[in-house]
Amino acid sequence: YYQRLRQLARLIVEFDMAEIKGFDSRNSKKMLQLLSIISQQVPFKPNIQKLAEKSHIHRNTMNSYLIYLEDARLIKMLYPSGNSIATLQKPEKIFLENTNMIHALAEGEPEKGNIRETFFYNQLSAPHSIKASGKGDFEVDRKFLFEVGGRNKTQKQIAGIPNAYLALDDIESGYKNEIPLWLFGFLY
Repeated sequence: YYQRLRQLARLIVEFDMAEIKGFDSRNSKKMLQLLSIISQQVPFKPNIQKLAEKSHIHRNTMNSYLIYLEDARLIKMLYPSGNSIATLQKPEKIFLENTNMIHALAEGEPEKGNIRETFFYNQLSAPHSIKASGKGDFEVDRKFLFEVGGRNKTQKQIAGIPNAYLALDDIESGYKNEIPLWLFGFLY
């Protein structure tokens, strides 16, 4: 299954994206490397300038390529909350589209925090507006704040914030503002 997903990602980058105006197919290998880097991060907080330098792709072209990857549904970009123009230019975090892609593209064992946050973002982004938050991991519909973590995650980061919740992995039932992460799978 994961081999087929890798083949599909490669097919999209090497052939489908080659049909996009402005995409230089000579950079396909670099794009696949970028997907691999994203799959191994915790989650990936981009520095566009450094990414451009490492991949030898111009900074402005890098922004376009990230948009192409998002349009191809290989990645999802999470932008900071707020209304300024700066929030639209640089994503706060970059995730692979879903957890299956992480397992397919990561070399070795994927980081569990990345899997948790990718799952949460993937499940809620279809029906809701999601932004990055300075106090928690995700701001949902400009109303709710979520911090995603494992069973031992504490309330410290969201203490005193109204409408703030913990989405916790490795628990079967919730208590107060602690919600099992698996329940968000029913929202898609």
